[in-house]
Amino acid sequence: MTDDIRFEIAHLARVELHTPDPDGTLWFFQELLGMYETGREGRSVYLRGYEDPYVWSLKVTEGPVPRLGHAALRTSSPEALSRRVEAIRRAGLPGRWTDGDLGYGPAYEFTGPDGHEFRLLWEAEKYRAPAELESKILTRPSKRPLRGIPVKRLDHLNLMAAEVTPTKVFLEQRLGLRTRERVVDGETEIGAWLSSNLLGHELAIMRDNLGAHGRLHHVAFYYGCQQHNLDAAEMFRERDVTIEAGPDRHGITQGAFLYVFEPGGNRIELFGDAGILELEPDWETRTWSMSDIDTGMAIGGTKLPWESYFTYGTPPAALVPSA
Repeated sequence: MTDDIRFEIAHLARVELHTPDPDGTLWFFQELLGMYETGREGRSVYLRGYEDPYVWSLKVTEGPVPRLGHAALRTSSPEALSRRVEAIRRAGLPGRWTDGDLGYGPAYEFTGPDGHEFRLLWEAEKYRAPAELESKILTRPSKRPLRGIPVKRLDHLNLMAAEVTPTKVFLEQRLGLRTRERVVDGETEIGAWLSSNLLGHELAIMRDNLGAHGRLHHVAFYYGCQQHNLDAAEMFRERDVTIEAGPDRHGITQGAFLYVFEPGGNRIELFGDAGILELEPDWETRTWSMSDIDTGMAIGGTKLPWESYFTYGTPPAALVPSA
């Protein structure tokens, strides 16, 4: 990676989740996490957190199995978009231009090295709240909702891959992301956390212990306050939402976490605060070994359920190719 591409990706702008239980999934995101609905089209509903900058950050689409539909990254300029598309083409990955979606302009659609679907885009409509939702806080696009324990915004995406390194190298060399932290087991990378900005990570890749390709580990939404994770855990228990792990804090990224499964089957993380912000322009990648993995996963002592955490992803492994 060279310095001239390190800031050409601005941030993760949006994700699409497929769900076989659209009513349950929408109940989860709207009633429990307080996300606003901003549109509907066909089998899809568009949602945003109250501090998301664009018209939507989450697209919920009805489908036969839970899975990631796509993830879209916004570039830092139209010129950066053209350069990154050319870099993807030089890598030999299949791709094509697609028409814009609600509130977004044309996007370049491509498949990553492990089979995940991505979009790159520049044109994005800034959200403008109707009068009844305008916030008195000028940097807040809309009022804080009065339902559930509302999330502020989309935070990050964690992907599962049969092999971590090819996807990590692609994100570094073709999109300019930087690897902040990684986990190795001997000579094998089993996890990598990457960012294009000051956040500790916006994209992560974890080894799929079932050897499947192109699966989703989780989508994360940001609270900004660790107490909200504790309050959300009570809310989920009362309403029979399955909690996988937490609340606790990761050593990797230092972010507060709570993992749950939305009714459609996708794993969702509630990120209690931003974790570490990496202000150094010459940040050096931190490498964790398996001997440190308990601290890396949970500073507070929570034992993540290994039987599910490193094997459960969506769609089910039986439905996708294996290595």
